Amino acid sequence: MQTMELEILNWIQQHLRCGFLDVVMPALSWTANHGELWILLALILLLRRRQRQYGAAMACGLTLDVISCNLILKPLVGRVRPFAVNPAVELLIEAPLDASFPSGHTAASFAAVFALKTAGSPLWKPALAVAAAMAFSRLYLYVHWPSDVLAGALLGALMGWSGAKLAEKLNNTVKKRAAGR
Repeated sequence: MQTMELEILNWIQQHLRCGFLDVVMPALSWTANHGELWILLALILLLRRRQRQYGAAMACGLTLDVISCNLILKPLVGRVRPFAVNPAVELLIEAPLDASFPSGHTAASFAAVFALKTAGSPLWKPALAVAAAMAFSRLYLYVHWPSDVLAGALLGALMGWSGAKLAEKLNNTVKKRAAGR
C-alpha cells in the first residue's frame, strides 16, 4: 500500500508541480495550520445573529475534530510522514513535527463543510471547494499520504455532521429552558 501511495505522491511531484502551485499550495495550507481559516469563519458566523446556528455547528464540529484527530488518532497511530520515507523531495513548507495519520488540515476542512451542510448553510458549497483544494495541497506538499487525506476527509465529515447535530441539540435545550419547560 505504501508503495502505491508513494507512486501517487511522486506522480504529483513529477507532473503537476509548477511555479504557480509552488506559491499557491503553501499559502493555502498555511491558512489552516491550526484550523485558523475555519475557526475565523465560525467566529464570524457566531457573531451574526441570523447565521449563529451555522457558527455553532462549525464550532462543535471543529472541537470534536481536534479531539478525535489531533489528540487521539495522530498520537495513537503515529504514522511517519512521506517526506521522511523519501527525503529526496524538496519540501516547500517547514516539515511538520506531528504524526501523519490522519490529515488534520483535511479533517478540519471537511468538519467545517459537513457542519455547514448539516446545519443548512449555503456556505457549504464554497467551503467544499476550499476543503478539496486544502486536501490536495497536503499531497502536493508531500506531507501526507493519500490515505491520510482520505481518512481526514471521512473523519472530518463525521465530526462535522456530529457537531451540527450536537449544536442543534444544545440549541433546543437552551430554548426549552428559556421557555420554562
